[in-house]
Amino acid sequence: MNYESELNKELKNRHDIETALNESSIVAVTDHRGVIQSANEKFTELSKYTNEELIGSYQNIINSGYHSRAFFHNLWKTIGSGKVWKGEIKNKAKDGTYYWVETTIMPFLNDNGKPYQYISIRHDITQRKQYEETIKQLAYYDQLTSLPNRHLLNEWGNNLEENHKITVFFLDIDRFKSLNDNYGHYAGDIILQKIADRLRSCLRDSDFIVREGGDEFIILLDNVYKREDIETFASKIIDQFEKPIYIDYQSIRVTTSIGISTNQLLPGHDHRSKAIETFIRNADTAMYHAKKQGGNTYCFNTQSQNHDMERYQHMEHELRFALENDQFTIVYQPFIGLESEEVVGLESLLRWYSPYLGAVSPAEFIPLLEELGLIIPVGKWILKSVCQQLKEWQNEGIFLQRVSVNVSPVQLRNRDFVNDLKAILTETKIDPAYLDLELTEGTILNVSESAAVINDLQALGVNISIDDFGTGYSSLNYLKQLPINTLKIDKSFIHDLDFDDDVIVNTIINMGQNLNFTVLAEGIESYDQLAYLQNQNCHEGQGFYWSKPVNATAIPYLYNNNGQEQYGAPASKH
Repeated sequence: MNYESELNKELKNRHDIETALNESSIVAVTDHRGVIQSANEKFTELSKYTNEELIGSYQNIINSGYHSRAFFHNLWKTIGSGKVWKGEIKNKAKDGTYYWVETTIMPFLNDNGKPYQYISIRHDITQRKQYEETIKQLAYYDQLTSLPNRHLLNEWGNNLEENHKITVFFLDIDRFKSLNDNYGHYAGDIILQKIADRLRSCLRDSDFIVREGGDEFIILLDNVYKREDIETFASKIIDQFEKPIYIDYQSIRVTTSIGISTNQLLPGHDHRSKAIETFIRNADTAMYHAKKQGGNTYCFNTQSQNHDMERYQHMEHELRFALENDQFTIVYQPFIGLESEEVVGLESLLRWYSPYLGAVSPAEFIPLLEELGLIIPVGKWILKSVCQQLKEWQNEGIFLQRVSVNVSPVQLRNRDFVNDLKAILTETKIDPAYLDLELTEGTILNVSESAAVINDLQALGVNISIDDFGTGYSSLNYLKQLPINTLKIDKSFIHDLDFDDDVIVNTIINMGQNLNFTVLAEGIESYDQLAYLQNQNCHEGQGFYWSKPVNATAIPYLYNNNGQEQYGAPASKH
């Protein structure tokens, strides 16, 4: 049979005829059952079958198995009713390679209007599909782990039915930054790839996994809502993490913290993406609570956690405007010479009153200031305000040995910190000897990094104190290397002076005296504590026994009354 003549009879559109017969077209004619009756040279070239192998074979000889039964059912239903079908088909060549063709299938109808023959006109679009696949891979998949990303997650979620139940797991690898620091980013990437493979192996076909970014993963379980099933799956994940990961014959163990948001019903499509974001955010919130428990565990999301997160978000928003809106104040708590029992110095402490949140504890907002980088401008404001206040007191005849300011590790790492302090001292005309900078042990743990900055500060003439001494990484090494003036014994050792704490307190006092440091005990609340420390020749004390932190206006009264006035209920201290 001459398929060219048949085309001329059956196709009314001359353009289609020319397209079908040009050299780039792949053409085949089949009977009504799909048995190939003829095929052009381009068909044999692309399919890798000879003409003899094709003639008499069913069209499905090139079936790749890629398309579903429903796909082919729709195709045959369309052409069987005498209509033209157009679409894209992935075929399989004889050598096992795959190729894509843009296909038009047209039926030839008999006098009864029934198809007795079909002609398929194909164009090779394999290269285009490869480009599309590359673009899709970049757009929808994480390049390191090949896991889907959030864009593909949205598509997955939109394909689920309304009121469908999903359970969301939010995973974060514990102390991943330390793994990167200790083993290098190459090892970190391998760890992420292996973890991704292990997580993928835990899932069913209907579940979904996403690499959120960094060391975070999101898993959405389809129609799993019983508590026992959820806990079983969480334990399964933790078990996967407990298996060691080997890199260059080195065994590395990692753990994960998991937050779980469960029994979530999907709304209609108009609100689907927003709902899934909420589910993920709730699981993320629960994950942070798992972190607080030490990691290597899972935690279910609760309403109280969501309330805490809402407070955190409000706090973050408010903090960004707190400085420019004059919401910060500075209070002062006196240092008392234990021999003279007179005020010898003050510690400045930051307080924040938010119009929206009320009084916020420093334990809440100072870590957030550090996290947001706002501690740099706020810390600079504190230093300037304290120096200005110190100058005012000196003009009033109040000469304290020193006034201390807490310095964050973030400030100390700021390259402008020393120059900013120097400019403040010059502007306020304060003798640097009256200013004391309090650093925690953790701040100066890495002596090689902090020593240069601390030496520069000491060169300005300011004093350096180690705050909360004994709770961090105490080391005689840094005590000998750095120009430290004062050790502040943490209040936890003073609160209950039992035998063990006696030994620690005595050791710190003796060590400080031998190294010619001033030793100050924090948290003194009773006469017995005071008497004990005086008996041990501790130099100075601080605590509610004398005064809670007070406003600057109360300092002249305290100073003139030798710190004997007690001010009532304790206040938060940072």
